[in-house]
Amino acid sequence: MSAHRCGTIGIAGRPNTGKSSLLNRIVGEKVSIVSPRPQTTRHLITGILTRDDCQYVFVDAPGQQTRQRSALHRTLNRRATEAARDSDVALFVVEAMRFGPDDHAALERIPAKQKTIAAVNKLDTLKRESELIPFLDRLSKTRTFEAIVPVSAKTGRNLPALLRALREALPEGPAIYPVDQLTDRDERFFAAELLREKLFEEMGEELPYRCEVLIEGFKEEGRLRRIEAVILVERDSQKAIVIGAGGERLKRMASAARKDMEKLFGGKVYLGTWVKVRKSWTDDARILKQLGYE
Repeated sequence: MSAHRCGTIGIAGRPNTGKSSLLNRIVGEKVSIVSPRPQTTRHLITGILTRDDCQYVFVDAPGQQTRQRSALHRTLNRRATEAARDSDVALFVVEAMRFGPDDHAALERIPAKQKTIAAVNKLDTLKRESELIPFLDRLSKTRTFEAIVPVSAKTGRNLPALLRALREALPEGPAIYPVDQLTDRDERFFAAELLREKLFEEMGEELPYRCEVLIEGFKEEGRLRRIEAVILVERDSQKAIVIGAGGERLKRMASAARKDMEKLFGGKVYLGTWVKVRKSWTDDARILKQLGYE
């Protein structure tokens, strides 16, 4: 019988390659929020998959920010670099048929000596998989990869092959988390993330990047969770946009987030939401620390 393996896998890549969707598909639960918008992930999120012969500890990091210059985005870039650098294996996620300057920049941040496996995501978008062969050949010449595995986070295609490649690259050792643990984050964290996900889904292209969610209260009363959440924005005009005419937009987002929380937590949730203006919060070190960006 082969030795048991266990180690950390830092997920890296430019924004919007499907890193969080891939993590959720592998773990089998929604541990990282997703949206069609790039730059959705802001925190390091651990997703754990335990098999008889291996425990995979994935770390989903923010995509590399190349067009933003705020203190928040500098922090996100640092986290992304550290996640890949400090892990046992880097999992570089790239979109099938797309490898541009942002992909190259993200790959360059992974140390040359780091074991790296490439997951070529969105295989489901191709009409013919044979189209991918020249792309895989070009990708193989950008760096020495332990393996290059085409996958689909949407359908689960080729994930067993990806897990086999990752297992081969991980060190031998016992599991470090309990068998049934899926993440290292608590319910308070996921409450904030689920509401922030609704902001991304609802608010279009630009405004979500100027919004953040702060949980000011989280109490368990029997099977009921009573949650008080504040949405931070930078200007009064943004506050009006988030609230919407007659408060309908805020109610709609809060209701959708509450339903997701009840599903995730397995119980009833009371969710109170407010919108507050905190000018230039993305450059305010005190607020960033309060939000967990340290």
